Amino acid sequence: MRSLLVVWGCVGLLGCAGTLRPQHPIEDARLALARRDATIEGLHGMRAEARVDQRAKSGRIKGTVLMFVEDSGRVRFDVMTQFGPIAILTSDGHQFAYSDLREKRYLFGPTCPENIARLLGVPLSAEETARFLLGGTPLIAHSESALVLNDAGHYQLTLKGQSGAKQELELAVYPGDEALQPDQQRLKLVRSELWDADGGSVWRVGYSDHEAIQLQGRQLQVPKRVHIEQPSHGADTLVSFKSIAANPTIPAEAFTQSARPGMQEEEAPCDEVDQTDAAEQPNPADPDQSTNHAE
Repeated sequence: MRSLLVVWGCVGLLGCAGTLRPQHPIEDARLALARRDATIEGLHGMRAEARVDQRAKSGRIKGTVLMFVEDSGRVRFDVMTQFGPIAILTSDGHQFAYSDLREKRYLFGPTCPENIARLLGVPLSAEETARFLLGGTPLIAHSESALVLNDAGHYQLTLKGQSGAKQELELAVYPGDEALQPDQQRLKLVRSELWDADGGSVWRVGYSDHEAIQLQGRQLQVPKRVHIEQPSHGADTLVSFKSIAANPTIPAEAFTQSARPGMQEEEAPCDEVDQTDAAEQPNPADPDQSTNHAE
């Protein structure tokens, strides 16, 4: 009987999974969003090194990527091998450029989800990509909202748009904040999911392995693993961060590039991409720079 009481105590306090449950739950959806916004206030960009594992219909690609990311939508991704970069994608928020240094191809055009997908395999806008990697999420315009505390002890926030789209956010309270009043709790995002008006999944993003970093004299928990899925496109990308530097000074020229001598220049239109460009990229884990291996 004693062991059963111990288990029941785990359910009541921790949700049986080590998750801390807030003792004074937030009851208003707007306050939950406000507390999330207040928690991440001041984080505008990062310099990071990450291991990227991308699965698509065409196969699987794994490798190391160096990145600069700003919440404005400016991004730079350098796919690395032991010999240096093999592919570079940049966007200043408006103009996209992509250098395939192995094939000596240079693609350029407007920044759009289709062009971002040429390297990352997921057709997202540059701003969406930046927000996800920074541990945040875009929010739909919504006319209804609801908030519950789920079985894991997380806040589950549901937003419904007038068009019929639906978004769910799952927010966890910071360790040590479980006894605080609602307006003092710090919240971290652990899941964001969007469905269209027909109920089809648009994207699903999970955030885990949060690690504390110092930001403006306070501790901020950022996810070391970001898992982005787009079932309708057969896209599944896991980003595992090795190192993160918050709010670095990044020169504007880091987000632009030009064709190197001898490269074939091609305009990249914003039409549907079938992941062919992404699938043909070399696997940076392989010293011989061989092409993608399906696993």
